[in-house]
Amino acid sequence: MAALVKAFAMQIPTLLDILAAQRRLRPYLARTPLHNYPALDALIGTAVYVKHENYQPIGAFKVRGGINLLAQMSAAERAAGVIAASTGNHGQSVAYAARLFGVTARIVVPEGANPGKVAAMQGMDAEVILHGARFDDARRHCEELAQAHGYRYIHSGNEPALIAGVATEALEMLEDEPGLEVIIVPIGGGSGAAGVCLAAKAINPSLRVIGAQSEASPAAYLSWQQHAMIEAPNRTVAEGLATGAAFELPQRILWQYLDEFLLLGDDEILRAMRWLVERAHTLAEAAGAAPLAAAYRLRDSLAGRKVGLICSGGNTSVTQLLRALQSD
Repeated sequence: MAALVKAFAMQIPTLLDILAAQRRLRPYLARTPLHNYPALDALIGTAVYVKHENYQPIGAFKVRGGINLLAQMSAAERAAGVIAASTGNHGQSVAYAARLFGVTARIVVPEGANPGKVAAMQGMDAEVILHGARFDDARRHCEELAQAHGYRYIHSGNEPALIAGVATEALEMLEDEPGLEVIIVPIGGGSGAAGVCLAAKAINPSLRVIGAQSEASPAAYLSWQQHAMIEAPNRTVAEGLATGAAFELPQRILWQYLDEFLLLGDDEILRAMRWLVERAHTLAEAAGAAPLAAAYRLRDSLAGRKVGLICSGGNTSVTQLLRALQSD
């Protein structure tokens, strides 16, 4: 209950916060491209633009949030060190930013975490702590360690600076293609979708933002639908979508701004991974392919519109890539 009250007391980032984040990130990150692929246009039946967050230095969009947060952290917080729980990309973001600013980072991950993401975090000098079978087990252990040792706990959703940072991806999309009418974004905890909603709606209130999540891990979807914090089974193969409990601050934003929310089968998501390889020469992790799967599901209603798809990351495992390539 205390965490819920704290999250609801947090200020929702404004467009000014997002513009400040964009300026803050400029010395550290190059803007990622927005590409159109005729083969994807043919598949969906309309103009489709892919935002390549898989081109980020950690291979995922979350690095924007990590840098924006640590850049503003106090000297005392930096000296205490930071800790985060993650299935991989949030942890990589925190580890990357921590190394950039000379801060000790500890990342708690589920025992079955993507080995490539674990190795990447260790390669960025973070201490990786394996705990529990699922993300939510790792998150609870992370919170206990933060409380016991005084580390600065960086929640993967309830952090305004993270949301403002990741929102800059939507600013870039609309700078590069101002005529976008729809943006489809994957949702795990919801920080990325919340950021897209804030930036896109501030610039063009009529632009539709659509979220996509796996039906095997529907906590964020159910929470959005019911306007309440819901826990649900967490069984998706897409680790970037794998959360069993909704996050309060992103949900506050999604309740207000998200236009539509789809649940997808893992088989649809894996097939979209294959389509991105075949039709856009793009390596996407499962979460990064979810927007394409959603666009295919919605192709009839998207006809004639300019659609942006956020390829949120490319950190797939070889095992999962092979499974995607063999999908129907």
